[in-house]
Amino acid sequence: MSILLWTTSTPERERGTAVIKNGARLQSQVDDTQVIIVRAADALDDLRCGGSPMVPIGAERCGELDLNFAEGTVMGKRYVDESGAEVLVTKAGRGTLTVGNAPLSLKEAKPLPASD
Repeated sequence: MSILLWTTSTPERERGTAVIKNGARLQSQVDDTQVIIVRAADALDDLRCGGSPMVPIGAERCGELDLNFAEGTVMGKRYVDESGAEVLVTKAGRGTLTVGNAPLSLKEAKPLPASD
């Protein structure tokens, strides 16, 4: 008697990469930074903090902070890149949020309309 096991395969699993989706919670491997993905984009597949790739919350932390990427993050602020990706910092840390080596920029608040 033989048993057949069916497995599902996705392109992401075949390539060995994670897919970052809206609402995903990630943490830095080298400092205390934690974020939630507000608006996902393909660029976030290479989201880093302090020079190291970000990992899901609860994953093991390893590595050291790269001093070239140590400008820090601010809790409660949103960071964006040119592709439209957006992350919200839920716990601040010393590392800089980057996509590859390109730093994310702090999202500016929209001005309120003037009331007469």
